[in-house]
Amino acid sequence: MRIFVAALSFFFLTVSTATAHAHASLAQASPSIGSTVSEAPHEVILTFTQRLEAAFSNLKVVDASGAEVSEGKTQVNDNTMRINLRPLNAGIYKVNWRAVSTDTHKIEGNFTFRVDGQ
Repeated sequence: MRIFVAALSFFFLTVSTATAHAHASLAQASPSIGSTVSEAPHEVILTFTQRLEAAFSNLKVVDASGAEVSEGKTQVNDNTMRINLRPLNAGIYKVNWRAVSTDTHKIEGNFTFRVDGQ
């Protein structure tokens, strides 16, 4: 019985430690990563697996020439980050993001989406 209790205790300690050390990651994006949309979006929304620090997280969207098409300040609420967009023409747009989770782990990345020229 002692061995069982010790093994069970070790298991729970391992699981809780692994959970505590997990870092935030991008869970969902709208528009989706690599997607082609028929209508230009009015905003980009990113959802992460952990709560974000608003002061250190940001989002920027640029067109194919590198001109910024996002406008206003990045809005952060819990684990969601969003930014408004200017009216977009057909083309490819790049989303650049940096997020700092409440555990102070910094992650960053980028992806593209395309607005179809219908």
